[in-house]
Amino acid sequence: MKRIDCGAARVLVTLAIAVGPVWLAAQQGPGAGQFPGGTNPDGSLRPSAPVTRLFTQDAYTEYEILEPGSGSFRITFLPEETRAGATELINATRGGSEGSNIEVFDPRTGRPLKFTYAQQASDPESHAIRATLARPVPEGGVGRALIYKTYKDPRTYMMNGNDIVWVRSLSGYRLGVVLPRGFAFISSNVAAQLTTTADGRLKLAFANPSGQSNPVTIHARPTTATFIGSPFTDMFFDDIKTLYDLDAPETGRITVEQSYSDYRLGDRARIGSLDYLPLQDFKVVDLDTAKALTAVRQRSGTFVKLDLPIENGKQSVHLKLTGTLKAPGYALVDGELVFQRTLRGLRNTVLLPAGWEVSGVSQSGTIGAYNGRAFVALINLNAENNYKVTIRARRR
Repeated sequence: MKRIDCGAARVLVTLAIAVGPVWLAAQQGPGAGQFPGGTNPDGSLRPSAPVTRLFTQDAYTEYEILEPGSGSFRITFLPEETRAGATELINATRGGSEGSNIEVFDPRTGRPLKFTYAQQASDPESHAIRATLARPVPEGGVGRALIYKTYKDPRTYMMNGNDIVWVRSLSGYRLGVVLPRGFAFISSNVAAQLTTTADGRLKLAFANPSGQSNPVTIHARPTTATFIGSPFTDMFFDDIKTLYDLDAPETGRITVEQSYSDYRLGDRARIGSLDYLPLQDFKVVDLDTAKALTAVRQRSGTFVKLDLPIENGKQSVHLKLTGTLKAPGYALVDGELVFQRTLRGLRNTVLLPAGWEVSGVSQSGTIGAYNGRAFVALINLNAENNYKVTIRARRR
């Protein structure tokens, strides 16, 4: 069983917004039928619906390219199900890809989950994994699964002499691609981190900020070079996302919602975000069960006792942290809303108060509207964990 190498003290963070069902409905967005996206028969683009997703890249996918000539690659997939009451998680196999060697686990316990893998009635070329969740998704919680599967698809993994070529249209996910041992990159058409795994294979790690289709083509060749595993933090495996929900600028008050899956072994989890987020009235919830956990402050930090200890690499605890922040960098300046803060982690979204229009963003971000309120979603594609951002807005 392959384990994702997350380091000795790796912390993964995932957000679950308290307005859960409302947020999910909003993901469809206005104009989903009116603006279908895609292309017209003449090849020109059709407009897609307005951006309403506060975050993208909720699932992580790693593609481990197997031996040359096999046409196969091993996939590690970490999806989520947020519909309250859901009892299963469905993962479809792309048409033309032949799935096999499927294993499904509950990330909370590390134990196998029951699943079926069968042809879909609506599309005879496609199959789907239907995994029975360990527990129904609780109100305010998230259902998770850890899926391992092997795809055989000679259309997308082929040979060019002794070289290998791998092409895949990847959309909406945080991603990793691992070459077979003894191969080096000739080229890759995506901007990505490059590192060496502990067993000497080269790995790309990247994200697609738009969440839209991203065609990836990799060429690699046999090499006699020896690659030595290097200490490395895969920032795209780290699924941190933080929502800064701004109150009226006169108040300087911000509601923060952040959650994370902690893979560190033991029976307690350290709430490290409180080191840089001095939240008032903070609460911690176990998203697998939607149960509130009691936090204890100690000299070395703030901790919560876990109901289920983490004992192996397939396990993690999925936590949500909420609270309010009184930030000096958020204020009304000469009639203009100004949010200025050093942000940390991969994904941060700033949700403006109702009635304000974005007039300036100092970092690259996606602008959208959520329930009539403007937001800026930022994805940090650099290895540095913190960066300063200034957002300005004007009243309508």
